Amino acid sequence: MFVPEISNNPLALKSQAAITVAMAKKPNTKASPGAKQTAQEAAREIVASNRRAFHEYLVIDRFEAGMKLKGSEVKSLRAKHCTISDAYAYIPKDENCLWLVNLQIQEYAQASGFEVHDPKRKRLLLMHKREIEKLRDVMGREQGLTLIPLAVYFSHGFAKVELGLCRGKKQHDKRHAIKERDAKRQIARRVKR
Repeated sequence: MFVPEISNNPLALKSQAAITVAMAKKPNTKASPGAKQTAQEAAREIVASNRRAFHEYLVIDRFEAGMKLKGSEVKSLRAKHCTISDAYAYIPKDENCLWLVNLQIQEYAQASGFEVHDPKRKRLLLMHKREIEKLRDVMGREQGLTLIPLAVYFSHGFAKVELGLCRGKKQHDKRHAIKERDAKRQIARRVKR
C-alpha cells in the first residue's frame, strides 16, 4: 500500500489524510480468475447429473443447450424428479434441430389432467444453427461419437442441459481408470496419516 510522506504544512497534511482515507475505502474490484467460475456455478441449480457417463465414455467436448418443456415438466424438474442415465441426443438428417431422447421427468402430481406429460417423450433442445451444424460435421467426420447429457440444471431460471460429445471407452480403458483412481486414494490415505 502507498504511504504518503508527512510534511509540516497543515494544508498538505489535510490532503494527504484524505488520500489515505480514500485509498483505504476503495474496494478491490479485481476478482480472482476462479471467482467468475464460482459465480457461474452459483447461478446453476443442478437437478440431475450423469456420473455413469464419465465412467463409460471419454468426454471430448461440452455444449450447453436449452430445453423446450411443458409447465408440469418444469415443476417436476424444480422438485428434482429427473432420471438422466439412459438419455442421449441426436440430430436428424434432414433437420437443423437437436432432440433429447429417454430423459425421464416424472409426472407432476399436482398437475391438472390436460397438462400431464409423458415422462419419456422426445424433447427439443435449443441451440444455435451454427452449433448444430458444427456438431453434425464433427460427428460425420469421426465414427463412434455420440451426444450424452452430462447434467440437467437451471441457469438464471431457464432449464438447461449440458451435452457431452463422447466416445465410448473400451473395457481395458475402464479398468485402467479404476486402477488410477484406487492408486490416488491409497496415496491420499498414506499422506493423510
